[in-house]
Amino acid sequence: QVQLVESGGGLVQPGGSLRLSCAASGSFLSYPTMGWYRQAPGKEREFVALITYDGSTNYADSVKGRFTISRDNAKSSVYLQMNSLKPDDMAVYYCKLSLGSTTYWGQGTQVTVSS
Repeated sequence: QVQLVESGGGLVQPGGSLRLSCAASGSFLSYPTMGWYRQAPGKEREFVALITYDGSTNYADSVKGRFTISRDNAKSSVYLQMNSLKPDDMAVYYCKLSLGSTTYWGQGTQVTVSS
């Protein structure tokens, strides 16, 4: 069984930065694709960024140039550096890990962008 634990959310002013972390525990034989999604109140969960085992990345258009995803395979962790945060970025951020046809989600971490 795989478990994901996110951390790093909080309150930040517009234009500020936050760094989210997600640590995976459990047994997997390969480095899985990991990513970040977010869900704002009243909206569907949406894709933010992903990173493959070899470091290839993909971003939602809304965060390109502001967010950076990275990973540390030795620590089974993925990170999301968020800069120039906007009120529209406010949401619960979820870590996702994909192993073949199985998907695992973390419990989410709240990001609030407000002055």
